[in-house]
Amino acid sequence: MSIRCTVESAFFIAWSFLEKSGELGPPDVSADIILDAIEAQLRTGERRPLMLANRAIDAYRRANRQSAAREARLG
Repeated sequence: MSIRCTVESAFFIAWSFLEKSGELGPPDVSADIILDAIEAQLRTGERRPLMLANRAIDAYRRANRQSAAREARLG
């Protein structure tokens, strides 16, 4: 599987899961977080789409928790 196909598959899995679970936020921000997480893993040599997707979902959830905590402190 090419890197492009791997990224597309991982992104689709993560996006679909977050969308179905109701966790997906604004599309631009969400896509950036997911793609950044996938890219970081590719740099370490990970190529399994499901692993890439699962870790991207975890990264997305962490980013949302951090954002919520920041808003709670400020607001």
